[in-house]
Amino acid sequence: MSRSARIGLLLATIVGLAVAAGTVGTVGIGQVLAAMGSIGWIGMATFVLWSAGVLGLLGMAWLAVATDQPSERLWLFVWARTTREAATDILPFSQLGGLVVGARTLAAFGVPQPVIYASMIADMTTEMAAQLIFTLGGVAVLLMVLSHAPVQQGIVSLALGGVAAMIALMLLFVFAQKPVLKLAGSLGARMLPGSVAAMAAVRDQLDAIYREPKRVLLAFAFNLAAWLASATGAWIALQFMGSHVPLWAVLMIEALIFTLRSVAFAIPGAIGVQEAAYVLIGPLVGLPPATALALSLLKRARDVIIAVPALLAWQVGEARRVVS
Repeated sequence: MSRSARIGLLLATIVGLAVAAGTVGTVGIGQVLAAMGSIGWIGMATFVLWSAGVLGLLGMAWLAVATDQPSERLWLFVWARTTREAATDILPFSQLGGLVVGARTLAAFGVPQPVIYASMIADMTTEMAAQLIFTLGGVAVLLMVLSHAPVQQGIVSLALGGVAAMIALMLLFVFAQKPVLKLAGSLGARMLPGSVAAMAAVRDQLDAIYREPKRVLLAFAFNLAAWLASATGAWIALQFMGSHVPLWAVLMIEALIFTLRSVAFAIPGAIGVQEAAYVLIGPLVGLPPATALALSLLKRARDVIIAVPALLAWQVGEARRVVS
């Protein structure tokens, strides 16, 4: 990566951190602190540590499809996934920023670029497939819940619309992988010398990954476990808040909210989408709007607690490369 590009990422991180601070300020620092107070410091620490465990599962999923990378480098893929998620939550260009930062993290430790990009594509594919299974389970539970509350049937359209959009995105992502890589190589051949060979190397690496279905299935299993664990984290937070909503209900809520966040991928951190979804869906299973909003604010606070130190640590390394 060029010096100017590194400086651009540094500036984007600074802007992203400012946006995160502004978001908390917009929501109201008092409300965020009140939400954290409702769970207690022990509860908040437990919530953050549980979320760190989820990042561990996501790192395992990424490593599973990174061929030729030894298991001893698990820490590196967990760290890369942490910076990737941190950038997705904080940086102003949302998902794209997360992918760039995750790739940069691995590259800084000598992981070959074909391995980085091919494994990232395969990881994202298995992650989307796992999310689809998780979401379909959530929609099935929602339909059973709404069978006893027909007045809420309008939510079904929202949920099914989100599932349909997610399926469309997944199919587009899966079937467009190789054609897009081929197109990128063709376009790059006219502008960047050596790009054809680089794209061909990524395609070859991706083919190698898909020739090992055990790796792909393992990544899928880790990603599915991560979705379930992340949703369980919300249930744990609610227990500390004194709201004893059953686990199955929280899994349903989280499945639907994750889907809406994915569909709203262009909005950094799904700001506003997450809060509205909690307030809309929570009451279906007896979760008061105020508690649902407090849970959303807790997740925002957790994201900042994890993301800000991660991005700052990552940028220290990037800054050293800029001046070197």
